[in-house]
This record gives sequence, structure tokens and C-alpha cells, in this order.
Amino acid sequence: MADHQRLRIHPTEGEAPPPPTTPLVPPGASRSEKGVPLHHPPLLRSVPAVYSKPGKRSCCCKCMCWIISLFVLLLIVLAAIVGILYLVFEPKLPDYSVDTLRISDLRLNFDMSLYAKFDVKITANNPNKKIGIYYEKGGKLSVWYTNTRLCEGSLPQFYQGHQNKTVLNVSLSGQVQSGSTLMKALQQQQQTGRIPLDLKVHAPIAIKLGRLKLMKIRVLGECLLVVDSLSSNNLISIKASNCKFRMKL
Repeated sequence: MADHQRLRIHPTEGEAPPPPTTPLVPPGASRSEKGVPLHHPPLLRSVPAVYSKPGKRSCCCKCMCWIISLFVLLLIVLAAIVGILYLVFEPKLPDYSVDTLRISDLRLNFDMSLYAKFDVKITANNPNKKIGIYYEKGGKLSVWYTNTRLCEGSLPQFYQGHQNKTVLNVSLSGQVQSGSTLMKALQQQQQTGRIPLDLKVHAPIAIKLGRLKLMKIRVLGECLLVVDSLSSNNLISIKASNCKFRMKL
């Protein structure tokens, strides 16, 4: 009986002692210091959001490539057509020259406004061999002095054939308010014998290629003139003329 109790209290060699039920740590230690494992929640991997399926994105890219390719092809075709038309028809700008300028009336009214009436003869030249020109409604011809419009008139409507020169007689009239200062400046300028005038052309035209009438465009022109006098009912001598023209859609 004594041997049996001795075996229970003091185990024999080779027998492992039972594990301690409570870890031997100081009472104020943390859980990690006590040996108790810290259980962290499992990390959740973020799954990237899928905005479009690979097949749909590939289809959109193909559509965009087709659209861009068609647009580039269209530009190439248009450029080729324009180049062929240019080589075949050899388009040139119409030009104008001022032949004569006569002042029918230039007076100062009682209300101090300046009334002017000019008669201008100009020559319109179409230098193209294969292109006709339609002069449409709304063409204007005006005479200016130092950024002040003295008078204005309408260009006639007509068709001008290939390599044709047409003489136009245009009557211009206008009235300027507060014309006393302007009249005084004109009289002083007349004493020098060189009066600068600016003649402006605004002509809406349509081009005819063979039997095809193209869209309407505008011819804008400007002729810088130097005349010797502004006397009424006298043929004025044009001492210098410098004309420039351009085309605008």
C-alpha cells in the first residue's frame, strides 16, 4: 500500500509529467507575453472590379479602329478628288480693275451730313479656261476714305464665261453723319493733288465646272486708289491703283 501511494505521488523515471494547466507568468503580463496565441481574423483579398468583359472591350476597340480607318480613308479620297479637279480645271481667282471714277455729287447738307454719289466703271476678269462664274445676288461695291464709308452700290447678277472680261458700271451713293469734319479733311487733302480712296469688293459667286454648279463662295477684294481730285461732274484721274483679292467660304 505504501509502495502504491509512492508511485502515484512520485512517478518513476521514463514517465512524462502531466502538462501544467496554467502557464507560469506574472499576473500583469499581456496575452502575448502569457503565451496565449493571438487570433487575428483572416485577411480578405480584395477582388478587382470587372467593368467590362474582355470580349466586349475587344469588340469596342475593333469598332473604334474601323471608324478611324474609314474616316482616314474618306479624307484620302476627298484629297485625291480635290487634287484631280485642281489639275484638270486649274482654278484661278477672278480679278478686277478700276477703269474710271466720276463723282456725280459731293455736298454738305443743312444737317451737316455729307452726301456722296460716285459712278465707277470696273472690269471683272475671269481668267479660267474651264470654269464659269455665277455672280449671285448680294454683291457690294463701296468707296471708303480713312475708314469712313462714303458710298456703296450693288453689283449686278450675271454669268461670266470662260476667259471672259465684263465691264460693269456701278452707281454708288451714301450719306455720312457729322460730315463737316470729313469735308474739311477732303478739301485739305485735295490741295495736295493726291487723295487716297479705298474701294472694296464683296462678291458672292458660284463656280460652274462643266455642267455642275458648286456651292456659293465669296470673293473679297480691296483696291487702294490715289486720285487727283474730288470735283463733282469731272472725270477723276487715277494716279495709282493696288488691288488684292481672296476667296472665302
